[in-house]
Amino acid sequence: MPTLAAHTTSTIIPCLRYRDAPAAIEWLCRAFGFEKHAVHAEGDVVQHAQLVFGNGMIMLGSVANRSAWSEHIAQPDEIGGRETQCPCVIVADCDAHYARAKAAGAVIVDELEHKDYGGAGYSCRDPEGHLWWFGSYDPWVPGKQA
Repeated sequence: MPTLAAHTTSTIIPCLRYRDAPAAIEWLCRAFGFEKHAVHAEGDVVQHAQLVFGNGMIMLGSVANRSAWSEHIAQPDEIGGRETQCPCVIVADCDAHYARAKAAGAVIVDELEHKDYGGAGYSCRDPEGHLWWFGSYDPWVPGKQA
C-alpha cells in the first residue's frame, strides 16, 4: 500500500485562531519559544502566520479574518473554556520550558510531572485560553527517558 504522507519536515501542523493574533504571536514566541517563520497581516488582522519550534510548526490567524474556514472554529471562551484538540510539543528540557512558560503568565492546568513511563510533561493555557501540552516524552524514541 502506498504511503499517503508527504515526505516533508512536519506532516501535521495544528492551526489556531486568536482574537489578538499579533499579541498571541509575540507571547507564543516569548513564553513557549516559537520563532516567526512567516506573518502575513493587514494592520492588526493576521491573515496567516507560521511559527516554528524545531522541525514542528503551527499556523494561526485572526478571528477577525472572516472566511468559510473560520465558521468551523470556536474560541475556548465561546465554549466554556473547553478545547477539542491540544497541540503536543516535545521539548528538550521540560523543567526549563515549564519555568519559562509560567514566568510568562501561562495558566498551568496540569503541573509538571515526571512520568513512570519516561519523560515529564505539563499542560497550560495561553492568554486566549487555548490548551497546550509540553513534555520531554518522545513517542518516536522507544524507551526515551528524561
